Parts: sequence; C-alpha cells; structure tokens
Amino acid sequence: MTETVEATKPNMETVSALAPEETERLGGEIVAALKTVFDPEIPADIYELGLIYKVDIKDDRTVDVEMTLTTPNCPAAAEMPQMVENAVASVPGVGQVNVNIVWEPAWTPDRMTDEARLVLNMW
Repeated sequence: MTETVEATKPNMETVSALAPEETERLGGEIVAALKTVFDPEIPADIYELGLIYKVDIKDDRTVDVEMTLTTPNCPAAAEMPQMVENAVASVPGVGQVNVNIVWEPAWTPDRMTDEARLVLNMW
C-alpha cells in the first residue's frame, strides 16, 4: 500500500499501513522541504512553480517523487533531481527517495500557484 500526495490536492485520503498522523506529518514536511528547492533561473520554489506532479509515500517510508522541468533544455536538469532528493531525504522518518523526471503532461505556467505568479509578476 502507498500514500500518494497529489501536489494539487491539499487534503488527501490515506490508504497506508502508516498511521494517518504520520502520513500527514510526512506529507507536510516533504512539501515544506520541496519549497526550499529553487529553480536557479527563476526566483520561485519548484513546488509553487508546479514542477512537482506527485509524491508517493510508501509503507516502508520510501518516497517516490514525480516531477518535471520548465523545459527539456533547462540548464539545471542535471542537478535538479539531486536537489529534490536531498531535500526530501532531509525529512525525519523518510527512507529511500527516488526522483523521476517526466515530460507528460508538459509543464505550463498554468500549473503555478498564485504565490509563484505574484513573485514572478505573471498576472
């Protein structure tokens, strides 16, 4: 069984062997950790930019992160997955972290939160 945290859904249902309080704590702390990772060329964090598509917390505390980049030619493509892995791994109680870059669906500015739009003045 796994716990999936969709980046667009702040409240999620838990289907996990982990206690609901623990999955809630892990989910919240993982999101907070993701918000510390910034695209080097954009002054907004990757979570607010909408680059995180899915965070899957498994019963053994392994965390799978599905993310994208703003473009396949992103200069940070080589280091961004490692930055995300390090941030998520820093959360107490998290086991192994696997980061997968995906290109479908393609990222668009529509995925950004209002906070990111404000920072980037994209209204």
